[in-house]
Amino acid sequence: MASSRDRQRKLARAKLDRQMARRAARQRRRRRVLAGVGSGVAVLLIVAGIAWIGGAFGSDDDDKTDAADQDLCLWTPQNASTNSNLKDVGTPPTKDIPTLGTQTMTVTTNQGDPIVVGLDSELSPCGTADITYLASKKFYDNTDCHEITSYGALRCGDPSGTGLGGPTYSIYNENVPTAPEPSASAAPGAVKTPLYPKGTVALIGNPPGTNGSQFLIFFKDYSPATPEFSIVGKVTGGQATIDKIGKIPVSANASGDKVKPTSKITIKTLTVGDAPASAAPSASTQS
Repeated sequence: MASSRDRQRKLARAKLDRQMARRAARQRRRRRVLAGVGSGVAVLLIVAGIAWIGGAFGSDDDDKTDAADQDLCLWTPQNASTNSNLKDVGTPPTKDIPTLGTQTMTVTTNQGDPIVVGLDSELSPCGTADITYLASKKFYDNTDCHEITSYGALRCGDPSGTGLGGPTYSIYNENVPTAPEPSASAAPGAVKTPLYPKGTVALIGNPPGTNGSQFLIFFKDYSPATPEFSIVGKVTGGQATIDKIGKIPVSANASGDKVKPTSKITIKTLTVGDAPASAAPSASTQS
């Protein structure tokens, strides 16, 4: 009888652990969705209807399908007829999107060793799903990174090179850092953690909060007064390539901003998944 009671206790404990894990995952998704919706996108929730809300804010009933199996990401259509820079490659899935762990993004360029990025499926599941989907469509292959920004980031992912390009859908912000409140008690000379540390990879939309294919890779720390970029991951390999790119001189673009690289920075391939053996970073940097 003792062994039977032990088994029952273990089964009950396992069930409780599963319930708590599901509840914690739902709470994280609620916070991400509420933070990402912001002004303007709230209207889209009304258009999307009750079905999506039910998926994002499902009940805690164990007999219900886990929230991870419900619609998680709200892909907002963008009109290619009013923006000829957009490219129709379909829309990513809304279900079965990973919400734990990291995905490996490998970017091979003409500037040196491959850049390897860990995409964060927990804090930015929709951003990760966005890049993963576009990579599967070879959206980024043979495209040029069109800006080296004044705040220390390489901007890529727009095949048109105009800053207005992308797919015919967008996704809201999920993981924008919060600027700390000024503190009178802060010790003089105290080192502040940058909002976008060197090596951060973030999505950038036009306007902000309408993310598509474009992303930033920071080669300097950056802490704006009003953060607006959704962090999707961080560089785990090939930072030397990013540092090298950051030293490329810039000239004025069509708008007169000095952000246009004077040397081409071409993405040969961008993949998400296990890095191919040929893309493994080497000890030397190619030119």
